[in-house]
Amino acid sequence: MLRHRPKRLNCFALYSDRRDGQVCIVSKWLDNAKQWARALKRDVLALWIAARDPRTPLAAKIVAGAVAAYALSPIDLIPDFIPVIGYLDDLLIVPLGIMLALRLIPATLMQEYRVEASKRHDRPVSRVAMAAIVVTWIMVAAVIAYHVLSL
Repeated sequence: MLRHRPKRLNCFALYSDRRDGQVCIVSKWLDNAKQWARALKRDVLALWIAARDPRTPLAAKIVAGAVAAYALSPIDLIPDFIPVIGYLDDLLIVPLGIMLALRLIPATLMQEYRVEASKRHDRPVSRVAMAAIVVTWIMVAAVIAYHVLSL
């Protein structure tokens, strides 16, 4: 008895072959990653809106404001050129902060903020967070200089 073999996928490139109904796993993964990134951008903007809305609870405002300020800051706390750790802050701190903020903000308000965030086309920039990060780096440099000079 002959068994029917499943047809092999021809997926060696970063695109999908949709002519015969087959879709590359890589293409599906990229599509999912793009959707996740869009949702992450929308949620950061929604948190920025939530931090400024008087209906948001105080604890949620603080967390949402901190996460949005960090994510929207033009300067990273840990620069991306530092191998592994540079991207680790973007991959861990921001999503975990968003998850915490989402737990603190009532679902009905968050849905409203997401709708408003989807309508906006401009991305705010947090200059306060940029200043805080610059001050943090200056303090770290001062502590290192103090320890080096005291040797």
